[in-house]
Formats: sequence, C-alpha cells, structure tokens
Amino acid sequence: MILRVNLSTKKVVAERLNKMDLENFIGGRGIAAKILWDEVKHVDPLSESNKLIIAAGPYNGLRTPSGGKLVVAAKSPLTGGYGDGNIGTMASVHLRKAGYMALVVEGASEKPVYIYIDNENVSILSAEGLWGLSTFETERKLKDVHGNNVGVLSIGPAGENLVKYAVIISQDGRAGGRPGIGAVMGSKKLKAVVIRGTGDVQVRDVEAFKKYTTDVYKMIPTLPAYDFWMRQGTLATLEWANKNKALPVRNFGQVKFEYARTVDGYSMEAMKVTKRGCPNCNMICGNVVLDMEGKESELDYENVGMLGPNMGMPFLNKVAVLNRLADEYGIDTISLGAVMGFIMEASEKGYVKGAPKFGDYDNTIELVRKIAYRDGELANILADGVKEASEKLNLQHLAMHVKGLEVSAYNCYIYPAMALAYGTSAIGAHHKEAWVIAWEIGSTPLEEATTSEYVMTYTPEKARKVVEQQRIRGGLFEMLTACRLPWVELGVDLEWYAKILSAITGEQYTLDRLYEAADRVYSLIRCYWIREYRGKWNRHMDYPPQRWFENDINGMKLERDKYDLLLSEYYKLRGWDSNGVPTPETLRRQKLDFAIEELGDIIR
Repeated sequence: MILRVNLSTKKVVAERLNKMDLENFIGGRGIAAKILWDEVKHVDPLSESNKLIIAAGPYNGLRTPSGGKLVVAAKSPLTGGYGDGNIGTMASVHLRKAGYMALVVEGASEKPVYIYIDNENVSILSAEGLWGLSTFETERKLKDVHGNNVGVLSIGPAGENLVKYAVIISQDGRAGGRPGIGAVMGSKKLKAVVIRGTGDVQVRDVEAFKKYTTDVYKMIPTLPAYDFWMRQGTLATLEWANKNKALPVRNFGQVKFEYARTVDGYSMEAMKVTKRGCPNCNMICGNVVLDMEGKESELDYENVGMLGPNMGMPFLNKVAVLNRLADEYGIDTISLGAVMGFIMEASEKGYVKGAPKFGDYDNTIELVRKIAYRDGELANILADGVKEASEKLNLQHLAMHVKGLEVSAYNCYIYPAMALAYGTSAIGAHHKEAWVIAWEIGSTPLEEATTSEYVMTYTPEKARKVVEQQRIRGGLFEMLTACRLPWVELGVDLEWYAKILSAITGEQYTLDRLYEAADRVYSLIRCYWIREYRGKWNRHMDYPPQRWFENDINGMKLERDKYDLLLSEYYKLRGWDSNGVPTPETLRRQKLDFAIEELGDIIR
C-alpha cells in the first residue's frame, strides 16, 4: 500500500501499489523514482507541487541483515534534478508494520504540522510548539507524547529555513537526504513524521526466510574484518585515504593532512563512549564520542573527513561539535564541510572578507549557526550550496560539486574511476553508489609505492566497474532497502540477498534479475534529470569538478580527453547516447517505453 497525505487539503488516502511497478522497481529508490517521474514534473522544488516520498523496501519491517534503511526522495532544491538519500531508522520498521511501502506527502500546510501514523489511523497534528526546535529536541518531545516505540523523522532549523542541503534526521544523528530533502519538508511546513506500526509483514516462505537470515546473522561476527570493524567502523577509512592521497584536505586542494592522526579511527577509539546502529544490524557503525562541549556526537568517516581535514580542523573533539551541531540543525555534514571548505579557501586567498579561514573553529561555529538560520548576507548565500554560492561570488574554480551536489570525502586527482563514479552518480557527487576507489587503488597502494611509480589508467575496465558497483550499491541495496556494509566491509556474498528476497516474495529472484531492475531505475532517474533540465542537459553534466583537471598533485591530475573516453565507455555500457541520454532501444528493453513519448525529440 501507498499512503498519501495532502497537507493542503488535509486529505488522507491509502491506495494499492501498482503490481507492475512493484515488479519492475522492487521498492525503496525504485518506487520513489517511479512516483516522482509520474507525478512531479517541471515544478519548483520548494513549491507545494513537489512531493516528499518516504519509501521502504521488501527488506524493511523484517529481521533481515541490516534491513533498517528507508529512502527519502523528492525533486532536489539543491540540484534541480532527482534527489534522494537513505536513512537508518526505526521508522523503516514501523512504516512496513503499519502496512505501507511508501508515504507520499503532497501539498503544503500554512502552519507547522507533523504527521502521526498509527497503523491505519493517520492524523495531521499541530507542530507550532515544535517549530524552531533542534531535531534532537523534536524527537524527544514527540516520544514523550507518543511513547518510545515509534519511528521519528524530523527536520531542524535548517530545513525550516530552506537551507538547500538540509537533511532529515532520526535517532540523534541518523541522517538522510543530502540533496535538500529536509528543505522540501520545511517548504511544506512539515516538522516531523511519527510512525507506529504493530502489524506483521508477510513472508511467503517462512522456513527458508528463517534459515537464510539466521545463517547470515551467525556468519557476520565470524568474518575476518569484523573485530576491527566493530572498533573503528568507517573511520578506519581516514588513515587509509590519507596514506593513499585520497583525503580531501583544505577544500580538496591537498591530499594529505598533517594532523590525520588526531582525527582518525584511533583517536575516535580513545574517545568513544558508546555505539549506535540501525534496526536489525549486528555490525553497528555509529561510534559515539563526547565532543569538546561534553555532549554525545555520532561520527563516521564522511562527516569527519569533510568537517575535519577539508576545513583544516585538527582536533576530533572540535570536529565532533561541528558534527553534532549539523545534526541538531538538520544540515548535511558532507555538504556543510564542502561549503565551509570553499568559503575558507576564498577567505585565505582574499576573495571574501569576514569569513573564517582554515582551522578557525570559533568563527566556524558561528557561521554554521548563521547558515542554519540564513542569518546575514554571506550565510544566506552559503545556504544555497556551493554551486550557487560560487556563481554569486564568481568563484566557480573553487567549487567542488557535480550537478550541484557537493563532493563527498574522496579526492580524485589520480583516481579516474572514482571521478567517473562521482560524475555519473544518480543524485550528484556522492560516493555511496559506487565506492570504486578501493578497487582502483587495488594492489599498489600509494603507501607502498611512490607517486612516480603510480600509473594512472583510463581502461574500459574502470567504466565497467563503476556500472557494476552502481548496480549493486545504488541499485540492489537501495531497492531492497538495506545497508551495503555487510557486503562491502565484511564480504557477505550477494547471493544471500537474492535468496532472502525470494523467500520474502515467493518469486524467484536472481542477482541478474535485480541488476536488470537496477539498470531500469538508473535509466529512469537519468530520464528524470533530462526532462527537468528542459533541453539544457549535455555530457558535461557528468564531469567531475574542474579542480581535478586543472590543479595537480606531485605533477599528476585527471586528463580531460582521457576522462571523456572513459565517460563514453560508460555511456556505451549503459545503452545511452553520446550525451548520456538513454536511447529508445534501451528504454524499450528496460520496459520504460512511457519515457520515450514524454521526452520526445530529446531522445530521437
């Protein structure tokens, strides 16, 4: 079922999910993309015509390995194209147990409200007493009212004030929706969604399901990387990225951080006070430290990399404060780190006055607050993201983004495959869909080889690897909807995921069938971008930031002509034309015939 809540008319409707859509798009990102394609066309992302999609998948609401994710999607205020993100939250469990695969929020309220879903009973309630509160305070107050056995999704002041990289927050630090999905909630005056579900999610083959899931849960703690993972989680990446010249340092201008040891996984271990995880996870990654103000802050590699080295901040307890404040305000930590790195470099070079320089902690704290509230001219500019800010300040050469979404924490001067992954991500520059850099570094890490010994290659194999990872990470896991970390970090075989899905649905799913669905979703999302850009689309939209082509690290940088050949190979593998537009033949093969007519001459 799909639950529709219209905040303009106060109408609430539950409708059956189209069986063909469920078959073709599985769930999660697939369902969200299809709804946006069908229903959100040529609208202002911050108008009431945009729709907020909160989509679960077949793995949610069940005891599936790390199956506690939820996709939040809308037309992006930050990029103007398709936008989504996933968030680990009890709301994923409760949404399915309440009987829904997706919640579609339409229209906009005149006054602040929140939606309360209690199984089939749905209410639109006043949130005027919550408006202005942090995400942490909001969730606590809502649980005081509705009890702890609920899932809560909320926005903070950044979403309320339409900061274009505002996110949705749950459980004191779980975040989702980098492309401004929190701002879409704010534009609808929707402070929060509270969900309680008490029903059972249907499983067709109960015995097979129990066997497969039990086997995977038992296997995970026995895998070789498990113990170190439980110590450091994703923060182990910081030391690795620093050694391999992949760390974003001072607005991606450098690749090694002289203070890496004071912000890495070992520093975190010394400070850690507890751990947090998503529902149904037995390899939890949320490492919680006490920050410089003595408050809890949940850290991972991306937020530390972007708020630490990329801003020249050398102490983890200070980075942890910035991270916590971002979560309380409801600001994406990756984009915030990129925006701050951008303005810090501009300040260092004398392009702007009155902005903090690299490592300036006190003034950074104040500017972060101002961004959340759009307080002052500079903060108001920065609240629109690095692309728009760089255009207004005429500093495009300092802006690290793809399609308007700020680059996450991997520096790609010497890594063409990862640059391609950023260039072709479905939402803009994000790593989660194709973390191909570990494969690209491969057997010759730079910690063992000098830079002169490292050979940059642009082989077709790199384009194939990007497509392969997008099918898995941005396709399979985003449709199910489940966490990719048991597979990528510990090596859990992907076949388990197909077996478990088959047991849930009673249909025979193979990995090939899931990859076909993933390719279908990628082509549909690409068609959405092309449609919304109204003829302004071209292959340069799939280019990484110009800095990686123009600056160099020890004499090495990306080569534009070779990247162009790699991009062409990617298009060929996808069945897209020389501008990255899916061909009619591809769309017919992928059962996307409906997109051909709507895009018209663009694809003919």
